[in-house]
Order: sequence, then C-alpha cells, then structure tokens
Amino acid sequence: MKNLALLVLSGAALSLASFTAPAIAGDRYGQRPPVVLSPDLTAPWLLQLGGRAAPRGGVVYRTQPKAVRAPAQQSRSLKAQPRRVTNVALAAPRAKAAPARQIDARFLPQMVPYDGNQKPGTIIINTSERHLYFVTGNGQARRYGVGVGKEGHAWSGTEKITRKAEWPGWTPPAEMIKRVREKEGRILPAHMKGGPENPLGARALYLGSTLYRIHGTNQPWTIGKAVSSGCIRMRNEDVTDLYEQVKVGAKVIVM
Repeated sequence: MKNLALLVLSGAALSLASFTAPAIAGDRYGQRPPVVLSPDLTAPWLLQLGGRAAPRGGVVYRTQPKAVRAPAQQSRSLKAQPRRVTNVALAAPRAKAAPARQIDARFLPQMVPYDGNQKPGTIIINTSERHLYFVTGNGQARRYGVGVGKEGHAWSGTEKITRKAEWPGWTPPAEMIKRVREKEGRILPAHMKGGPENPLGARALYLGSTLYRIHGTNQPWTIGKAVSSGCIRMRNEDVTDLYEQVKVGAKVIVM
C-alpha cells in the first residue's frame, strides 16, 4: 500500500513537471529580455536628442555640458576686444608744448605780376615790404616773405650771388660776438656747424664779398619782421625752393 502511494505521487509530480516546463520555457523565450545599457554609453546620445539620462548612483547627466575653464593662454576670445589705451601723460608727464606761432599769409610764396625791366633770374628785395621777388619771366615773379635787418643794420645796394651752400656753418664776426655779449648778455659760439639749430637754416646764398647772405632760419615766426643783423632770412622751405632756381652770378637788388 505504501508503495502504491509513492507510485501515485511520482506520477503526479511527472505530470506537473510536464505542464510547468513548457510554461517556464515560454515565459523565458516568448518575450525578449530587456536590454540594459550603461549610462556612460547612453548619455551622449540623450544629450544630442535633448533628453535626460537616467540617474545612476545619484549622478545626473545634464543635457548641457558644464562650462570648462580654458587654460590661461587660451582665455581670450577670438572676437575683437576693445583696445586699452594707456594714458602716457599720466605715467610720464611731458613738458608743455610751446604755443604755435603762425606766419602771416601775405608772406607765404605766391606768383605775382611783374612789369619791371629786370631779366629772369634776378632777385629783387623790397625791405620795407618784407618781400623778395625772383623774376621768372613772362611778366611774372615768384614772391616770398623775408625777415630783414633791424634798425641800424638795414642796407641797400646791388650785389651778385658769389656762392651757394647747403646747411651752411656759421662763423659770427667778432663785431657781432662783442655786440651781442654787451647788449644781450649772450655769448655766441666762435663757430657753429650746419644743422637744424643753426641760425643760417637749410640754405645760404652769399652776397658779393660782404658778410650778408640770403639764408634760412630756425625761427620762421620772425619772417616779415626787422630782426636780423643785415642778412635776409627766409623760411627753410622757401630758401630751399629759391636755392634750386637761382644761379651763382645772379643779380641781387636790395632796396
């Protein structure tokens, strides 16, 4: 009897297994198992799609990447940045510039009519007008403003250009050195090399055997005035222009 009971129980177990096994197999393979991907792989795709990755371990994968601090040498943007200007005057003050001194427009060079009888190439200096005329011919002359001899040093006469010099040196006569020392308290040099600081300026036209010249000046604001010791002074640009046109031997009339 006992054996019969065991036999029945074994058959029931076999029957139950026959019905359960297909069910478990069907459940296992009837549906596909879920695919699990690591957030490290899915996050970039979700970022591109604007989605949000599932949290893992409390870390949230943001849809926008965090700002990354660029290295110091790359911190400047490629866009144009406003240029900063350093105030040099504040760092190193400069000496105050001297006020500009302008020359009267009537003493600037210009072509004017000439109806005299002097030949082209002649220089005529009208000391009272403070003008020098260079006769060019065809009823015209080139007129320049000049500075002339101050009171007691004015002169008149006719001479010739005996020599021309560029950036001439200056050797003041002994009489001038003495006069300036006594009246002005200044000591003139025995000789000064040619250059921008030289009172004779850029060019000089020597008149006969006299000490007088038609020359440039390092004081252009004195043009139109009687300030020299007898020489005829011109702006450097004007005397250079005249220098290129006049020839040695040209006649000079001072009146």
